Amino acid sequence: MSTQAEENYLKAIFKLSGKEKESVSTNAIAEVLQTKASSVSDMVKKLSEKDLINYIKYQGVTLTREGHLLAVHIVRKHRLWEVFLVNNLNYKWNEVHDIAEQLEHIKSPELVSKLDSFLNHPNYDPHGDPIPNEKGEFPKTSAIPLNDVKLNTRGKVVAVKIDEPSFLNYLDKLNISIGTQVEILELNEFDQSIDVRIDEVHRHVSIEVAKNILISLL
Repeated sequence: MSTQAEENYLKAIFKLSGKEKESVSTNAIAEVLQTKASSVSDMVKKLSEKDLINYIKYQGVTLTREGHLLAVHIVRKHRLWEVFLVNNLNYKWNEVHDIAEQLEHIKSPELVSKLDSFLNHPNYDPHGDPIPNEKGEFPKTSAIPLNDVKLNTRGKVVAVKIDEPSFLNYLDKLNISIGTQVEILELNEFDQSIDVRIDEVHRHVSIEVAKNILISLL
């Protein structure tokens, strides 16, 4: 049985490794979890002994098949709970992450299955992140970052890469949320910022914001 701390590490490694399942450095894990390198070393040893990760000194950490499945299951629970909190308890998308962080550690597979069924098997959470099914399979997406969208192109916001309240609050000020339609008006060469039209209103978006907004072309 995995502990809450172990699950947090597995989820962090899963997110850092990305789609290519790249090796993750212990320093990167420490930065994401805001902990000491020595603490990461101790946990890496424990997870390795449980055959949940592979660790090669100076090369980093990768998830084993069992570790990957467990991490995906944790992500699935987290995102399902976010859907429930927004859709059924009227939380805002910038309020649910920390609560879901607590709920994701509930162990009952039956509860998760019933929650999924109750929500009518959603494919995406309130931030547009894909929700894996019971087999650990993620829905496919063709979304691209806003900063990669060409001039005079229209698209719809389908996800954001950051679910931190400060970022989501800023998007709220820009009137940007999941489903918002945007049109690229100008690409500014000087600082790579972008001018867009949202609901007939001209908005200026920095490169830092644009690269964390995912768009589906219309």
